[in-house]
Amino acid sequence: MNKLLLLTGLLLCVLSTSCIPHKDTIYLQNKSTAIDTTQVMVEQLKPYRVQINDILNIRIKVLDQENAVIFNPVGDDNLNASSAERSYFDGFTVDIHGNIRIPSLGKINVLGFTAEEIENELKKKLLEDQFKETANIFITVKLSGLRFTANGEVGSPGTITLFQDRVNIFEAIANVGEIPVTGNKKEVQIIRQYPQGQKIHSIDLTNVNVMNSPYYYIQPNDIIYVRPLKQKSLGTGTTAVQTLGTIATVVSLITTTILLFTRL
Repeated sequence: MNKLLLLTGLLLCVLSTSCIPHKDTIYLQNKSTAIDTTQVMVEQLKPYRVQINDILNIRIKVLDQENAVIFNPVGDDNLNASSAERSYFDGFTVDIHGNIRIPSLGKINVLGFTAEEIENELKKKLLEDQFKETANIFITVKLSGLRFTANGEVGSPGTITLFQDRVNIFEAIANVGEIPVTGNKKEVQIIRQYPQGQKIHSIDLTNVNVMNSPYYYIQPNDIIYVRPLKQKSLGTGTTAVQTLGTIATVVSLITTTILLFTRL
C-alpha cells in the first residue's frame, strides 16, 4: 500500500509539470513590472530591400503606350492563369547575382535596393536610352506577392503567397492556421534570407514587446517554424483535466495489477 501511495504521489507530481500552463497559451502579454499596462509600440517602417529569388512586378507607362509594350508583360490578358503563376512567368526574378533582365536595357543590379530606388534607376536608364522627358515616364515596382512557408505546430503547414506589401507574424500565422496549444509560442523561429546566407531568429509571441522586434514583419521567402512543446511528446494531455484522466487510468491499472498479484 505504501508503494501505491508513493507511486500516486509521483504521478501527481507529473500532473503538475506535464499540463501546459495557461500563460504559455496567451499572445501579447505585458511582462514588464510597471503598473501601467499601456504599451506604445514603434512600427518597423524600414523599407524592404530586394533579395535574391524575389520576383518583381514592373510596369512602365508613357504617353504613347505602344512604345512601352516591349517592357510590360503580356500575361495580363491570360485570365486563366492564377496571380501567382502570372507573377512567376511575367515577373522579373532576381538571379543569384542580384540582377534582373529588362528588354532593351539588359541586366540591372537590384540587390539591396528598395522599390523606389529601382523605379528611379529604371527611369534614369530609360531616359538615357529610350525616351525623352516629354514621354512622361511613370514606373511602378512592387514585389509579386509576399511568399512564405510555415512548418511545425501550425494548423495547415505549407507555403502561401499573400498579395500585400506588409504582413506581420500574426497575420502570417492566421493564414496558415492557428498555433495549437501544443505549439511553443515563446520560441517561434524565423529563418530569413540575407545576401550572405540564411539566419535563424527567435521571437516570443506571448510577449507584447514582440511588436517592437525587427522580425515582427515577415519578409519574402521567410520560413516560420513553430516547435512543439515537450508536453506533446509526453502524451499526458495538454490540460489538467486531460492529464488527470491519463493519470487516473494509469493508477487504476497499477492498482488492479497489485491486487491481482497479492491474491495469488
